[in-house]
Amino acid sequence: MSTGELSDERVTAAVRDATAAPSMHNTQPWRFRYLRSEGVFQVRADFGRALPHADPDGRALHISCGAALLNLRVALAHRGLRPVARLLPDPGDPALLAVVRPSRPEDGGEGGGGEGGLGALHPAVHRRHTSRLPFTETEIPQALRTALSDAARREGALLDFPGPSHLRWVLQLVEEAEARNRTDRGEAEDLARWTRAGTAGTSDAAGAAAAGDGIPEYAFGPRRFDGRAPVRDFAGTGRVSGRRAATFERHPQVALLSTVKDRPEDWLRAGQAMERVLLLATLEGLVGSPATQPVEWPDLRWPLRDPVSGRGQVQTVLRLGYGPSGPGTPRRPTGEVLDIRP
Repeated sequence: MSTGELSDERVTAAVRDATAAPSMHNTQPWRFRYLRSEGVFQVRADFGRALPHADPDGRALHISCGAALLNLRVALAHRGLRPVARLLPDPGDPALLAVVRPSRPEDGGEGGGGEGGLGALHPAVHRRHTSRLPFTETEIPQALRTALSDAARREGALLDFPGPSHLRWVLQLVEEAEARNRTDRGEAEDLARWTRAGTAGTSDAAGAAAAGDGIPEYAFGPRRFDGRAPVRDFAGTGRVSGRRAATFERHPQVALLSTVKDRPEDWLRAGQAMERVLLLATLEGLVGSPATQPVEWPDLRWPLRDPVSGRGQVQTVLRLGYGPSGPGTPRRPTGEVLDIRP
């Protein structure tokens, strides 16, 4: 396939795949532009969808857009192209986060759908959902943990599964962050804007889909009765009628995703690594959910690091395991986020 054969339909399909990416509070803070004359995609930030309290420096916004960028690369690779991405190409345009040029695949490159190729991840793009449901206590095999760490490394990030003592400390930091969030006015304002209460039933779910963004009530998951799973309670201090309580895993399996540095470019790499890990996890029968609570507080984020190695800047905490897939959350219509230009 030549890159000149990208029709509007193919461009739209690729962006539809890109927007299946996870984003904090399902804000979907991205826009896409396709320039026909140059044959390139632009991934752009939508700063109007930022979280001013939980994400004042835009780190989570960049991570979310990085996840969408990874999905775009997967979509193009699936269609027989080799996506060449350049991060932050124009210092004078901070909203331009990346440019992706589809080129002919090279032997052994990422365009292949074979083992290790980006295209092989495509079946998971729309199957991956954040699960806020209880997982089983079944341990993730070491070989799979290694494969997930390798997936993150291919995107320039580190994925570590903390040992027992470090894990206990990480879970304590998550609990501390959750406790702070329950009484934090800024957190309450973010939740008020991005949660869709009253969307538990089928008809209400249709209304949530019409909204196109945010976390609908049906995706809150049950209230935690017992267990130590690091799951955010999107109900905050409010009560949700009919919401059940459940026992979550007592020995949650958690991974820390880190980068060596902590610049916007690193945040974009972290987002790509996170999504690559989650897509591979989905293909391997795992479910997952990001746990960003402690990285939203600077004084809690720093001590998340491995106390022995001290390496890396933790960008997110991932809860992984075996269990039911979470429900899909709504997405904005592709026409609202895609601009095709001559």
